[in-house]
Amino acid sequence: MTDPAPSNILPGLGFRQRFPLLALILERFVLSLVLLFAVSILIFGGLEALPGDFATTYLGQSATPQAVANIREDLGLNRPVTTRYVEWLGNAVQGDFGTSWASKNSVSEQIGKRLGNSLFLAGFAAVISVPLAVGLGMLSVHFRNRMPDKIINVISLAAISLPEFFIGYLLILFFAVKFGMATFPATVYDSMGFVERLKAIALPTATLVLVVLAHMMRMTRAAILSVMSSAYMETAELKGLSAFRSIVKHAAPNALAPIINVVALNLAYLVVGVVVVEVVFVYPGMGQYMVDAVTVRDMPVVQACGLIFAAVYIFLNMTADILAIVANPRLRHPR
Repeated sequence: MTDPAPSNILPGLGFRQRFPLLALILERFVLSLVLLFAVSILIFGGLEALPGDFATTYLGQSATPQAVANIREDLGLNRPVTTRYVEWLGNAVQGDFGTSWASKNSVSEQIGKRLGNSLFLAGFAAVISVPLAVGLGMLSVHFRNRMPDKIINVISLAAISLPEFFIGYLLILFFAVKFGMATFPATVYDSMGFVERLKAIALPTATLVLVVLAHMMRMTRAAILSVMSSAYMETAELKGLSAFRSIVKHAAPNALAPIINVVALNLAYLVVGVVVVEVVFVYPGMGQYMVDAVTVRDMPVVQACGLIFAAVYIFLNMTADILAIVANPRLRHPR
């Protein structure tokens, strides 16, 4: 009898050799799920390890031990940590994050309202910042080492150096207080029209755009400059292609993978890092909701917000990895 083929012994290896692109995508997806599971353990365990207690915070320092014990029993805090974690994770997978300890409202319903506001703010900032960053990056490469490139680099370095809360307060000072050109606080509600909502989020959107624009632009510039040093770019220039056309037609598409990665990371920051901006502008989003819950130690809300932020960040990073893989012609057309 002849020995079986190696592909029959190692079907996983055979699948990877036959479908390398699909295998890499599935691998990224599985790794993302494992990472999200590990993060859920850290979130739940970390909050459990924090000093203090919701019952004591809720009842005050003058609460009797019996009253504290009664609230802990009502909330199930006297049960083992592992039991509560498994129950919480099982419900969270089904979209049920429990009931707020402070307000007694459904956490899922409150998050449904707040998450839409945060995604609207982050999405509108992304619509402005991503094409602007890529365009400025290509413009900086076209005028590299000349005055436009130097001006763009100086402004981007200044924007990176300033924290988002400082930028937010500056915008409030000048555009809301001194000139009265913008709305503060950034209050939105369900019956608000689309144009009115855009006016309300003008300042927080501008803050987010300034925060992420500089980083995306500099990384785009670096990725395109790396491609510009390739031999085929020199050939394109020798064939008589204009500098800007060679950047747009040849350099930018070949620098797509690193650009996708940096854009995805900054989009993740727009959703996760929106917490500070929402607090500064009193915007009714997920960040403000989580900060309010932290002050009263409302653990179901904090756990739900932390898990959702982690899921968004991991999902966007996974999407960036998959898009970078798809953009690689060696994986799309294996030999």
